[in-house]
Amino acid sequence: MKSQPVIELTQQLITRKSISPDDQGCQALIMERLAPLGFTFENIDIGQTKNLWAYHGDVNDETFIFAGHTDVVPAGDEEQWYYPPFTPTIDEQGILYGRGVADMKGGVAAMVCAAEDYIKQHPHHRGRIGFLLTSDEEASATDGTVKVVEKLMARHERVDYCIVGEPSSDKLLGDQIKNGRRGSLTGNLVIHGVQGHVAYPDLADNPIHRFAPALYELITTEWDNGNDYFPKTTMQIANIHGGAGAENVIPADLQIQFNFRYSSELTDDIIKQRVDAILTKHQLNYSLNWRLSGKPFLTSQGTLTQIASQAINEYTGLTTKLSTSGGTSDGRFIAQIGCQVIELGVTNSTIHKVNEQVAVQDLIVLKQIYQRILEKLFD
Repeated sequence: MKSQPVIELTQQLITRKSISPDDQGCQALIMERLAPLGFTFENIDIGQTKNLWAYHGDVNDETFIFAGHTDVVPAGDEEQWYYPPFTPTIDEQGILYGRGVADMKGGVAAMVCAAEDYIKQHPHHRGRIGFLLTSDEEASATDGTVKVVEKLMARHERVDYCIVGEPSSDKLLGDQIKNGRRGSLTGNLVIHGVQGHVAYPDLADNPIHRFAPALYELITTEWDNGNDYFPKTTMQIANIHGGAGAENVIPADLQIQFNFRYSSELTDDIIKQRVDAILTKHQLNYSLNWRLSGKPFLTSQGTLTQIASQAINEYTGLTTKLSTSGGTSDGRFIAQIGCQVIELGVTNSTIHKVNEQVAVQDLIVLKQIYQRILEKLFD
């Protein structure tokens, strides 16, 4: 079978061990591919994070951007991989293995190749086509897309549509599109007690015992019922740590970390107020710090969802489903611009796992879908 540019580019990206936030030359490679087409480039690097803003067309025209990240998570125990994780390998069944092939170097390659072919066929196309790429999505996500978006908004750059190439599909390529995401709010809580000997509990104050009733109320509270677009809000305990390292010591403090994935029925301020009310009700001496990773966002059915759904159906025969399930993505930052944002990519069943993999044919079809979206939007 003739070698496909999207597969070749995916393989080239995988060989670069770009563990977040180290880009390892991925964005430079992409710039080399886009430069002959006449793209304008702006590198917005912050600390160790590399960010690329690139576009083709008039800055005042209707603007569509591809967004994604070039960083990956660590490979884990490499002995558990069928093939070396940074040596892209295609097996006899046509499955491409490699760290980041699904999340999301395959998506990035499909975007680049789709833009290449579209612009070669339509060098004087209507509208503007852009790329927003970062090497800080898998780690802290503090110096990546969020900072580029702040810069674009400060200078009032136009962005109308955005596809984030995250692995959004469930069982089959294109079976679902993410048209929104829940908010993510993390609490770091410390319950303060009084350290003492376990044989003399009357001389101490056990923060673990103190917190138990409040913990039960927190995990059994129904925060909302969700709505037509979002499932109900959930609260999960991520970590609990208490103890002085000895079996006969009542600890002075108990540390708890928890996370809310919340719907548009709530705001982060409402959640904070309700948690504080529960802790105060149980007369706890506590300290609580919050970290907001992202507010919920939603792109209602409209031009972008319709065009993407049509393109998926043309190449796969599937009727795609709109979904807001899953974790967060950089789409939460891009949505602040006020544009239509969706996530459309390969299946997500092996992301962050050993033996991360994607069918070669899926990458070829994903590139075709992306190119068809450009054709429908600008022709």
